[in-house]
Amino acid sequence: MSVSAAHANAFFVELEAEVWTIEDDGGIPAPANPDGRRAMPFWSRESRAQRVLDTVPAYSGCRPRAIPVAEWRERWLPGLERDGLLVGINWSGRSATGYDLTPAEVSARLGSHSHPG
Repeated sequence: MSVSAAHANAFFVELEAEVWTIEDDGGIPAPANPDGRRAMPFWSRESRAQRVLDTVPAYSGCRPRAIPVAEWRERWLPGLERDGLLVGINWSGRSATGYDLTPAEVSARLGSHSHPG
């Protein structure tokens, strides 16, 4: 299993009451991936989001933001789907890279795990 696959798998295992993203005064970043599709990043733990903020210069002006999982599932994932954005899962490393899944793929994976809302 690759590092990115391990981090993506950990997302679904670790997810509890909140999902984490990062934001600055302009909002949440949604950079283009190598395929040219845009992805919005989310992490299963605040510490994972903070590690990216501490190591990736492009995100140095951002701060972590918690989103209740129920709200993320019910409002954010459908909104990302409408906007044609992918879901960046537990990005890591100096370039903040990892798996980018469609909102439908994330919803399906979440359906196979029980999480508090």
